[in-house]
Amino acid sequence: MRLFVSIDFPDAVADAIADVQAPLRDLAGLTLVSPERAHVTLKFLGDVDAERVPEIEEAIETAVDAGGLGPFETTVAGLGVFPNLDYISVVWAGVEEGADEMTRLHEALERELTAIGFDPEDHDFTPHVTIGRLKDARGKETVVEAVTGDQPTFGTFRVDEIRLTESTLTREGPEYETVTRFDL
Repeated sequence: MRLFVSIDFPDAVADAIADVQAPLRDLAGLTLVSPERAHVTLKFLGDVDAERVPEIEEAIETAVDAGGLGPFETTVAGLGVFPNLDYISVVWAGVEEGADEMTRLHEALERELTAIGFDPEDHDFTPHVTIGRLKDARGKETVVEAVTGDQPTFGTFRVDEIRLTESTLTREGPEYETVTRFDL
């Protein structure tokens, strides 16, 4: 099983992401992520034996309790890129309100999941939703214009759960299925 821990987005945010993606749809070198799959990855676990799921669920439950958070509001707004504007591989929508809470959740998950043998992250956590991947520099100028121009707001919603999600890779892109929901 290929697993990650996520915060999923409501349809209204996905619709707003689709609106922002529209002018980028036919851009050479850019592969857009389906807005219906919009989420923030709090912790990527990778390929995991199914027998480990109960242990993972227990660690996530402990992390949620340790994070000490209840439901919170989050606003998805703005565009950015990884790693930088000179070399773009990922185009993302950012998190404004709620970023601190997501970071606390990430840190608690990181602590609990590395304690049971998962690799620690090798980069700082930046709450975001990937909206596209730039495979080559053909569309770079248009992407730079989009992320340095007027910044869109995608919406505000209440986060009241996180999910352990299974990702199955297909030719049409990843398919996601919720394994377990954890209330905040």
